[in-house]
Amino acid sequence: MLDIAILWDWIGFAVRWLHVITAIAWIGSSFYFIALDLGLNRDIPGPADGEEWQVHGGGFYHIQKYLVAPSQMPEHLTWFKWESYMTWISGAAMLMIIYWVGGELYLLDPSKMELSLWQGIAISALSLTVGWLIYDALCKSPLGDQPTLLMVLLFVMLVAMSWGYNQVFTGRASLLHLGAFTATIMTANVFFIIIPNQKIVVADLIAGKAPDPKYGKIAKLRSTHNNYLTLPVIFLMLSNHYPLAFGTPYAWLIAALVFLMGVTIRHWFNTQHARKGAPYWTWPATVILFVLIAWLSTLGPAVPAEEAREMTPLEQRFASAEGFQDAYDVVSGNCTMCHAREPFWDGIHVAPKGVILETEAEVARHAKDIYLQAGVSHAMPPPSASFLGEAERDLIVAWYKSAD
Repeated sequence: MLDIAILWDWIGFAVRWLHVITAIAWIGSSFYFIALDLGLNRDIPGPADGEEWQVHGGGFYHIQKYLVAPSQMPEHLTWFKWESYMTWISGAAMLMIIYWVGGELYLLDPSKMELSLWQGIAISALSLTVGWLIYDALCKSPLGDQPTLLMVLLFVMLVAMSWGYNQVFTGRASLLHLGAFTATIMTANVFFIIIPNQKIVVADLIAGKAPDPKYGKIAKLRSTHNNYLTLPVIFLMLSNHYPLAFGTPYAWLIAALVFLMGVTIRHWFNTQHARKGAPYWTWPATVILFVLIAWLSTLGPAVPAEEAREMTPLEQRFASAEGFQDAYDVVSGNCTMCHAREPFWDGIHVAPKGVILETEAEVARHAKDIYLQAGVSHAMPPPSASFLGEAERDLIVAWYKSAD
């Protein structure tokens, strides 16, 4: 019989798997159509805006694009929308599983702001909604006719949100929420703007009306934003695995530079796909930005010693459980060479995942992770770092179950 901790971890794994699969489908189709649109041969006669011949998998494909719509509605029309919707839905589910249910551990940082769990969850949810409303208002304003200025303002908004999240949440949660904030804008673009506009065009075509080109223009602007935001979102979603990205006071600035890297990388590919030459300046620009990010990750003070404070209810429950002292001794003797403020294992500069296990409160706080990583499974510690016998693992399991 699976206990709740194991079952919940597998549910999280399943949702993460779904999220990755749907994200691959969405990003793949998005990048394909951007490349296709930019690379169309437009020097052809006829009603089509452009065409392209492609070869793949042993077959040839002849693709034509109509700027507004063809003269007659085709019998079969494929809509690309569920990839985006399911990516956001599965991502939102992951956010709830990890950062809402596990909010005391992963979301809240008492050293930054004293919040109850429900307050942290409220900020988490409302920030995503408010971000979309502000962005949408900017796009619908006269700025919509000035795409470059609009992109600059979007960047400023993202940097401001990056800084703001870092004042409230843990470093890990801050970057993850910035990714969710950006992904919400991208999916809302598809759900509220791009697909509805395309449906208006289809409805006009069916009714025998001439579709208004403005709907395609509006959708194109939002698609362009999605194109440039995709790579930074992927970085932010992966960042929780790399404490050098989130475990620094300058994590918000690292995120800002990542958005600039997204622009330089996508500009290279977009220009290449449009057959407008090779903007080689983007290569050194991207490298310089990446080096700055790596440098910023080393700045700032080391992780400060934990201040004396009352334990949270979660910490109290596990610290007072039967067998805690035995489990604490096992963890102290086998895990702190890496999971410390100043790791002394060669090659480890920052505690993996930002998890520090030096004090009793810290061990109690990470009880579930210790149970899953070093009790139920043999994932930790790595065999080359320390050997943990079955008897010691049993002490960890017994301690966790006595409090669970």
